[in-house]
Amino acid sequence: MSRHSGVLYIVATPIGNLEDVSARAKRILAEVDLIAAEDTRHSRKLLAALGIRTPLQAYHNFNEHEAARRLIEALKAGRDVALIADAGTPLINDPGYRLVSAAHAEGLQVVPVPGPAALIAAFSAAGLPPTRFAFEGFAPDKHAARLKIFTALKTERRTLIFYETPQRIVHFLEDAVTVFGGMRPAALARELTKKFETIKKANLAGLLAFVQADEQQQKGEFVLLIGAAEAGTHADEQEARRVLSILLDSLGVRQAAAIAAALTGQRKNALYELALKMHNEKPPTDK
Repeated sequence: MSRHSGVLYIVATPIGNLEDVSARAKRILAEVDLIAAEDTRHSRKLLAALGIRTPLQAYHNFNEHEAARRLIEALKAGRDVALIADAGTPLINDPGYRLVSAAHAEGLQVVPVPGPAALIAAFSAAGLPPTRFAFEGFAPDKHAARLKIFTALKTERRTLIFYETPQRIVHFLEDAVTVFGGMRPAALARELTKKFETIKKANLAGLLAFVQADEQQQKGEFVLLIGAAEAGTHADEQEARRVLSILLDSLGVRQAAAIAAALTGQRKNALYELALKMHNEKPPTDK
């Protein structure tokens, strides 16, 4: 790394409340030569509120390749650059990966300036077990694709965290109830750190009813948290074993697994593995 090269700062900015900006973030944004921003119009308002006049350059999904190239050249020329998102921590479901990856490839210094992140803020206040989690970003737009993703995650033993839009929040919750079941523990965090902030812990059926009953709760930016499958996994396996034990008395492993999948809604591959295990566990019959 050349000591004459600039530094790329990854700077977290407020997700709503301006008081959440750190003193370090304000100092870095004022001192760098250039700020790369997802939406320069939005970021210009933020910087004006903070009294910062550093030049802005657009960096978003549609110009990421060319913008990253220009920013790398600026860094190599000795200019310090700060990357910011519209809100929160850059790269968390926002552009920036190409730039950061290229900076590392060029041996340039990359420095994080930590701060707000909606998924962490929501997780900290959700009242769900604060251990393992999986961030899934935005679920697919289409109903069928969303059901497919949810089905693949149904037995996930980590808390699932999603972002969602006001246009799709009801559909998201309807599909979540269909796949995960209405009793699955969950939490909704809406408009975090803003005037109409809502944090609601319930099961999925309760959250769906809560949102459907109040149009105000269908507005803003959402973080949805779905509890881990640990509580329901044992019951699922018990049911699978019960069904398979009946089917294996008269059917082969593969056919029993296929029928059990149709009856229980569980994955056929997983049921095949369980059926094979149960078949091998059977004591040999006397002849």
